[in-house]
Amino acid sequence: MGVLSEGLTQVLIPVAALIGLAFALLQWYLVSKVRVSGHSGGHNEYKDRLIEGEFEEGVDALEVSIKCAEIQHAISVGATSFLFTEYRYLSIFTGVFSVIIFLFLGSVKGFSAKSEPCTYNTGNICKPALANALFTTIAFLLGAITSVLSGFLGMKIATYANARTTLQARYGVGKAFITAFRSGAVMGFLLAANGLLVLWVSINLFKLYYGDDWEGLYESITGYGLGGSSMALFGRVGGGIYTKAADVGADLVGKVEKNIPEDDPRNPAVIADNVGDNVGDIAGMGSDLFGSYAESSCAALFVASISSFGVSHDYTAMSYPLIISSMGIVVCLITTLFATDIFEVKNVSDIEPSLKRQLLISTVLMTAGIATVTFFALPSEFTLFNFGTDKVVKNWHLFFCVAIGLWAGLAIGYTTEYYTSNAYSPVRDVADSCRTGAATNVIFGLALGYKSVIIPIFSIAIAIYVSFSLAAMYGVSVAALGMLSTIATGLAIDAYGPISDNAGGIAEMAGMSHEIRERTDALDAAGNTTAAIGKGFAIGSAALVSLALFGAFVSRAGIKTVDVLTPKVFIGLIVGAMLPYWFSAMTMKSVGSAALKMVEEVRRQFNTIPGLMEGTAKPDYATCVKISTDASLREMIPPGALVMLTPLIAGTFFGVETLAGVLAGSLVSGVQVAISASNTGGAWDNAKKYIEAGVSEHAKSLGPKGSDAHKAAVIGDTIGDPLKDTSGPSLNILIKLMAVESLVFAPFFATHGGIIFKWL
Repeated sequence: MGVLSEGLTQVLIPVAALIGLAFALLQWYLVSKVRVSGHSGGHNEYKDRLIEGEFEEGVDALEVSIKCAEIQHAISVGATSFLFTEYRYLSIFTGVFSVIIFLFLGSVKGFSAKSEPCTYNTGNICKPALANALFTTIAFLLGAITSVLSGFLGMKIATYANARTTLQARYGVGKAFITAFRSGAVMGFLLAANGLLVLWVSINLFKLYYGDDWEGLYESITGYGLGGSSMALFGRVGGGIYTKAADVGADLVGKVEKNIPEDDPRNPAVIADNVGDNVGDIAGMGSDLFGSYAESSCAALFVASISSFGVSHDYTAMSYPLIISSMGIVVCLITTLFATDIFEVKNVSDIEPSLKRQLLISTVLMTAGIATVTFFALPSEFTLFNFGTDKVVKNWHLFFCVAIGLWAGLAIGYTTEYYTSNAYSPVRDVADSCRTGAATNVIFGLALGYKSVIIPIFSIAIAIYVSFSLAAMYGVSVAALGMLSTIATGLAIDAYGPISDNAGGIAEMAGMSHEIRERTDALDAAGNTTAAIGKGFAIGSAALVSLALFGAFVSRAGIKTVDVLTPKVFIGLIVGAMLPYWFSAMTMKSVGSAALKMVEEVRRQFNTIPGLMEGTAKPDYATCVKISTDASLREMIPPGALVMLTPLIAGTFFGVETLAGVLAGSLVSGVQVAISASNTGGAWDNAKKYIEAGVSEHAKSLGPKGSDAHKAAVIGDTIGDPLKDTSGPSLNILIKLMAVESLVFAPFFATHGGIIFKWL
């Protein structure tokens, strides 16, 4: 037994989660102190709640603040109505899929309500399969609700903070940075604390029924990860199509054809573009990282439940994944104070180092945190399940497993930053290639994306080898958890990006001075890089999570070895490797066809609304918002169906060996495609921003806005939009979701799967 008692563990986990929630509320309170003119009470209320701001030369501060409030309101209404519509569709899917889970798992033992001999802990009696079916369905619903809640709250906070960041930019870049960062921290801590608290409560409630049957308890908890990730898939794909249709439409007509600035209020697609940042990058990312967190916890708990922790009912050691997450919340809380209170951002050049410092500080502190947790929570020696045999492991082995996952995450984060930040040569080379037009820009961008895969893949490979060698599949699942242990900080710097992007858009639309727009642009450029780092983390952790789930699936399905040379496995492998390309094709084409409609609508408005270009008439924003909404809701269904149905079809018709091949193939190819797509898009975006900012002599020689090199950069950025914000980030959900779904349905596939091969 470890030093930590069961009673103390039961107190520490919820206390850490509640501290996280309290800290999120404190950050929200601090952001809310920035006053924005209310939208509800008409112009008299505006005058009463005038922002105490500095007057800009030639700009009426009251008028600016009223405009900011109006734009913020329009973005918030657009994002809320889209998410509500999306969640209505998802509630139907959730209901149908819950029934499928119950029927499939219930039929394993013919809906028998009799207790069964345990699968692993032989000689003991476990609860009936029907109970597992019911509790897995409940866990699925809990995961789905928490995932939706994570995304929705994130979006609400982001739309609350965007105008406040714009208004704070009048006092200097430091104030604006703190507002945007605090808002990101609200989302990060809410999500980390919520995910932990709901999982802890679910385990304790399920325990009331399961009692000593930990095998059944933790098998049914895997439904929590499935619920989280299935919502994330639709949120990511739907939000990604929405945001990129608007973005591509706004850029192609506004910047390239009409030569007007980004976020110009004359552009009809500008509100849809800003709404898209919130539903795609914020709500989608929130659900995505929550899904990763839930799945890595579920994979670790499941493997532990069939190891000595579960057999000997050592609750503290069993809860090791939850204790790591609890420590993560405390570490991230301290880390956040470094950005908001200890090191002040005074100049534009301080922004990116401050965000990078967050990653490093959280990783160093968390390493010490993991060592403490490992020593107190785990016995000095124990055995772990290793595909039918028991592996003897010491507690310091697990310290290295979690730590290597954590440091591999940092390596992926820094590599991503190197390849996507315009402070380094790769992006500057891409910008330089714009001299000779869009074609060379595209060639350089693609090459950069492919090259950026090398270091992350080696990092993931080393993490897998070390963690598997030390602690088998449990080691891999806690390595994934290590990478996600600083999720609150990761999400804070990730959500900071879209909030800053929106703040820049609001500054442009409200007609604020060039100086303020420069400040918001600097925040946005750093935000672009942090968003790319966030995607790198999400993809890297997805690879580890997926492998851990794959191991758990192989164990649960009773497969002794996955032999690539058998035809059953190899056909699965080659089909699985194809799936990321099929999925990417669907999402890219969806963005393309939605963008086509958007471009036509924006052109129509410029051609038919008199006085639009002169600024004397207002564009019809609502039609563009409707185009994005309709397209994303319609187009998210086929890619979602592909991911959800593949494991069911492969497992039912071809059996568990072929399904194992499909999972391995999709993991291996999905990670590469996802990293290269995300980094290519991020590099093109920042190459364009590098030319626009014109800070160095080199950048000035390529600019200014509207030059041929700038137009080539805009085209590259537009091609990269669906890569970095739709296909790339959705692929990490594809590889995780198929693995967790296979694990949940493994008892059914093992009993009834392989219909076609049984016939042959």
